[in-house]
Amino acid sequence: MFTTRKATLEDLPQLSNLFDQYRSFYHKESDIEGAENFLKERLENQDSEIFVAEENGILTGFTQLYPLFSSTRMKRYWLLNDLFVNENHRGKGHSKALIESAKELCIATKACGILLETDKTNEIGNQLYPSCGFEQYTHANFYEWTNPI
Repeated sequence: MFTTRKATLEDLPQLSNLFDQYRSFYHKESDIEGAENFLKERLENQDSEIFVAEENGILTGFTQLYPLFSSTRMKRYWLLNDLFVNENHRGKGHSKALIESAKELCIATKACGILLETDKTNEIGNQLYPSCGFEQYTHANFYEWTNPI
């Protein structure tokens, strides 16, 4: 049996390892120290909300949400930026439970919704999100500008 809860600084060693696995999934070079520093800053500065799935004292997954605002709705909006479950724990409902924690945050903060993006080739995500009540946003184009530093 597993539970979900908000992450704390005490979770950093395990959470950093999960975050590093997440980044590796997206073809980024492993950097545990960098992951720990990044997550520590997010937690200490309260820049994001991080929820973890935990089973028998082991962190099995996480989701990280960043606050945005909708000018037209004049409300907070949450960006579900990261969702990851260790491959040994997939298919057990951990992702859905983490998404439910994100929805509870949205309701508790009276936000207007949760926005997320996933790659068109992410077959699992493209099945998971609609099954959790997310609707594909088809009436607008999203664009990105990347800083060429």
